[in-house]
Amino acid sequence: MTQEGRETSWTGGRRGPPRIEWRYEHLPSVPRFTPISAGCFTCDRADGLTVLVVSNQKGGVGKTTTAISVGAALVEHGQRVLIVDLDPQANATSGLGISKAPPNHIYGLILKEQPIDDSIIATAVPGLDLIPSGPDMAGAEVELVPLMAREYRLRQALRATHDYDTILVDCPPSLGLLTINALTAGDAVVIPVQCEYYALEGLAQLLATIEAVRARLNSRLEVLAIVLTMEDRRNRLSLQVIDEVRNHFPTLVADARIPRAVRLAEAPSHGLPISVYDRRSAGAQAYDDLARELSARLRAKAPIALGGAIA
Repeated sequence: MTQEGRETSWTGGRRGPPRIEWRYEHLPSVPRFTPISAGCFTCDRADGLTVLVVSNQKGGVGKTTTAISVGAALVEHGQRVLIVDLDPQANATSGLGISKAPPNHIYGLILKEQPIDDSIIATAVPGLDLIPSGPDMAGAEVELVPLMAREYRLRQALRATHDYDTILVDCPPSLGLLTINALTAGDAVVIPVQCEYYALEGLAQLLATIEAVRARLNSRLEVLAIVLTMEDRRNRLSLQVIDEVRNHFPTLVADARIPRAVRLAEAPSHGLPISVYDRRSAGAQAYDDLARELSARLRAKAPIALGGAIA
């Protein structure tokens, strides 16, 4: 059968669920990244700051959970971390126990050129700060259109801070001007991908957008890792999706995988990262492993080419 440009077929016998075979002939081709110099990351700057962009235009894949949890894990290892909530839904803001009510600090930062020091709020986790979002951001992309250097607003704002080791930008589930701002400001992109049937839907467009930003707006931008989220090892389909994504992106998929876990789902309702809410949980351990792996990739600073691209 054909569904949204993807042909699938079912194979298998009477015992157990059949295996899904994916064929991606109808997906658009994805340009391959040309590896760039090892010194592309801004961790080579005197202040050692690295900006990581957490992005996927598909909603519900764990972007916000990944941004918060990786940030908190890095704090556990001694880093100073700032999370920028660029999503009008403001899930990172509420997930860290901060009110969405105005004044909206990310709105003032990128639309009104408010000083970044006036935009930052301390969270309940020492060493983890936040630039919150809220309802005012709903029309931000429209308001950005007539502005000069509209793609560089976030990049210019972040240049004024030197108090952090890592900045994590939680993007909205779209490829509009807010996400373009994040990619223009970033050093590397982390892409959460849910272990489900539609895992690769939209990745071609996202990767093409990253390449376009790299070519025109931010030559240092790299894809750091694809992170598999909501893994259910009891589900054969979940395991098949993992194999499929690894086959397409063998050098990009992170070894650390994030399980589907009740404690991970509960943590945002308490306004706490998983490492604080339940540090012994499987989710907390998985995100600690991921934070270590991302740090190791950044330290190695090896050019990361987009091997195994969808064709």
